[in-house]
Amino acid sequence: MTTISPERIRQIEARLDELSAQMATGDLPSDRFVAVSKEYAELEPVARAAAEVRRLRQEAESLAYMAGDGDEELRALAAEELHANKVALEAADRALALALLPRDAADERAAMLEIRAGTGGDEAALFAGDLFRMYQRYAEARGWRVELISASSSDAGGYKEVVASVTGSGVFARLKFESGVHRVQRVPATEAGGRIHTSAATVAVLPEAEEVDVRIEDKDLRIDVYRSSGPGGQSVNTTDSAVRITHLPTGLVVIQQDEKSQHKNKAKALKVLRTRLYEAERERLANERSGTRRAMVGSGDRSERIRTYNFPQGRVTDHRINLTLHRLPEILVGEMDELIGALVAQDEAERLAALDG
Repeated sequence: MTTISPERIRQIEARLDELSAQMATGDLPSDRFVAVSKEYAELEPVARAAAEVRRLRQEAESLAYMAGDGDEELRALAAEELHANKVALEAADRALALALLPRDAADERAAMLEIRAGTGGDEAALFAGDLFRMYQRYAEARGWRVELISASSSDAGGYKEVVASVTGSGVFARLKFESGVHRVQRVPATEAGGRIHTSAATVAVLPEAEEVDVRIEDKDLRIDVYRSSGPGGQSVNTTDSAVRITHLPTGLVVIQQDEKSQHKNKAKALKVLRTRLYEAERERLANERSGTRRAMVGSGDRSERIRTYNFPQGRVTDHRINLTLHRLPEILVGEMDELIGALVAQDEAERLAALDG
């Protein structure tokens, strides 16, 4: 377990008292009050965890004294409670270490979810649709909101590509491990011979950017408008409502045509562009900080095969943590907490180990 400096805890507790006093005055400007409240909310769990560790250590000292003194019955009782205290103290020490870990600043943000069919033709598009519904149901179960940004349907059903915004509490923290290649093994409905096919879809989860995060100059944009078209080239509507935005400094292109309003399409396209620029900057900073080293769980590499959904055997395997769950039907209807919880736990263990190293 990571050794935690008592001086560091004292500094955090002193800062917490300072912030509490500032909020109690009632005369902070609104923007300053928001900043102080946010810092207080980040530090308070650390102080609470530290207080629990102190309490258990004091209790351990009392129990150790009782276990070595007094009558036999009292010593036996104290020894039993001392064992329970040791287990609780180990858990409290870990909770404190986790509370002190540097947080990903994007964890509480909404996320842009992008799913694209990969190898496998129509079957890959059907699988992309399955994945999108899986995330929709998971979001519903957690009280999150899913807003469709754009979708390109395939002729056989499913999606060639689908992009959605997911908003709610702690969205990115839970979904960020989903980025990568998802592979499916099953017998397609169109397969007369009953042979198992392997197809794939790529998932990307990006933290959504606010306007204050990414400043986009009008001079850096080329905006083209044209008539929306659907499958086969037919016109979806009779006005020039589709929008294509090109970010000239980076060459990024975003096309949006799902809405009938040019204004709404432009707003959605700018939202996607802002999020992609924000993610590119996050990746650049992360690479600067960590060099070429990437965490096993949190690499977010979209070319990396991360998970296999095997229908004949009813199992899901996450290759990053060597976890296999024989609960494929349940996972596909959004029961993903066990899977995502294991990824979060592995990420925490990796980061704790890195601090020890």
